[in-house]
This record gives sequence, structure tokens and C-alpha cells, in this order.
Amino acid sequence: MIRTISRLFKTSLLLCFLAAGALAYFATRPIELAQTPVDFEIARGDSMRVISQRIAQAGVKVWPPVLTWGARLSGHAIRIKAGSYRIEQSLSLWDLIRLLSTGSNAYADMTIVEGWSFARLRSEMNAKPDLRHDTLGLKDDEVMAKLGFGPQRAEGLFFPDTYSFARGSSDLELLKRAYQRMAEILDAEWQTRSATLPLKTPYEALVLASVVEKETGKASDRGLIASVFVNRLRLGMPLQSDPTVIYGLGPNFDGNLRKRDLQADTAYNTYTRNGLPPTPIALPGQAALHATLQPQTSNYLYFVAKGDGSSKFSRSLDEHNSAVAQYQKASKK
Repeated sequence: MIRTISRLFKTSLLLCFLAAGALAYFATRPIELAQTPVDFEIARGDSMRVISQRIAQAGVKVWPPVLTWGARLSGHAIRIKAGSYRIEQSLSLWDLIRLLSTGSNAYADMTIVEGWSFARLRSEMNAKPDLRHDTLGLKDDEVMAKLGFGPQRAEGLFFPDTYSFARGSSDLELLKRAYQRMAEILDAEWQTRSATLPLKTPYEALVLASVVEKETGKASDRGLIASVFVNRLRLGMPLQSDPTVIYGLGPNFDGNLRKRDLQADTAYNTYTRNGLPPTPIALPGQAALHATLQPQTSNYLYFVAKGDGSSKFSRSLDEHNSAVAQYQKASKK
């Protein structure tokens, strides 16, 4: 009797070792994908068995019972996160279980870039397959109404940054976060602004910051570029900014800014009109906002691109004309 019990114990122990070895083998070996990427959804309340079957059907070549019991035995089955998932390369069973229990792959990112127009932002959002495109086909003012922000021009009101979002969430949610972030950053920068700025409202600061953003080719020049525009506003001089003219031309701009374009009067032509353009012309980042509200002190009134991303600053028109001749001649060599 004792001998029989001993044999049963040894057999059971051997089976346990074999089961553990088999589980370790399946847990660590790479799982093939039927195609890449593999996308699947996990709904709140789905059982582990349903989840395993859905993952296998989506293209992850895993035997559903192995995934189900692997998650249960490891204690992760009760921690599986609902959401949209994307798998772009083969991974082990254990990595898959950890992925599902952390929900780390149920999110995607979108980077809004400094200097983008609102039209460019909308185009980039529309190209994001992980977003739900609730703004598709809407006019800009309709988008603003959907966001609940009232009748205002959308240009410049969304903060450039990288935003994480749950796959399948609305593009309106992303826009609302970017709008609120811009409001927070603009308010903080406005509170610490230089006392003598010729700007009356935070919105005027936003408008000028968008011009600074578009004019800056090298970050180290940003404070001086802001100072040029601030000095011009103080003296009542026109800003004479090419990017504002280009913005005013809209889809008519063909990439070549001509003399007739600088002379064609639009609300955004800062050669023919004094003061700020009526709205921002792009999305300014925090560095542009900071430079605009705390510009470097200078007596510069002009600058010209040197061709390497930096600018040459001048105090007088004669200096400026000389710099223009120098760098235009260099650019033609």
C-alpha cells in the first residue's frame, strides 16, 4: 500500500513538473501573427475565454485554452483591461498576458506640432486610424460649437504637444484637451508677462506668438525675433511678416511669394496694414508664447534669414538692406 502511494506521489510530481515545463515553454516561445498589425477589442465584462477566442480570431496564433489558463493560473485574468489593442510584432504568451493586464497597448499617441495651422491639425487627425473621426466633414465653426467653446476662430487655440488617447476615442476629446491646455499655458505666461508690452489681451499675445513661431528658424533667435515685432508695435510700424501674408493668401499661395502678393491687401497682410493680424496664423508652442510675453531687450527693427536657419538682426533700414543684399547674394551662389 505504501509502495503504491509512493508511486502515485512520484507520478503526480512528475506530471506537475511536466505541466510546469510545458507551461513555461508555451509562455516564453514567440507567438506568430497571421498579419501585422493585429487589432482587436476587449469589451468591459468579457470573460477570459471570450477574450482568448477573439484574440485568436483576430490573427494572434495562440491556442485559446492555453491563453485562458495561462492568464487564470498566473492571476492576471481578473486584471484584464478593456480597450482597443494593436500588436505589431510577435510576442510570447507571457508578454501577451502582461499586455492585456496592464492595458498599455490600448492607447495611442498623437503629436500636434508647433507651427501647424488648424487645417493641418484636422488633416493629421483625420489620418489617425485609432481616433474616431466625429469632426469629419464639419466646418471649423461647427467643430468649435461641438466642443462647446462658442463662436470663435479655431486657429491657434490648441496647444502643440504629444497626447495619449484610448484607441477608438473621439477626436473631439483630443481637441478639447489641447484647447484647455493652451488656455492654461497662455494664462500662466500672461500672468508673468513683461510690464511694458504693447499687448492688451492674452489673445493678442497668442496672435503675435503665432507670428513669432512661424518666423523662427533657430530657437536661439526666438527672443530677438519677438523683440523686433514688439519694437515695431511700440513705434506703430507695420510688422511686415511674410508668413502672415502667406496665411492670408490661403490656397492661392503656390509656394512662391511675389512682390504683387506683398502689395495685395488682405486682413492678414502686415505690409499693407499696421498692427496685429486679426487671428493667429498657426499653433504657437510654449517657447514662442514665452518669448512673446518676455522678449529680449533690443533696439532691433529688422531681421533677414541667413540661409542656415538663423537670422541677421539690424537696427536701421540701411543696415537691413545691406544684410539682405549680402545673404540674398550668398543664397544665389
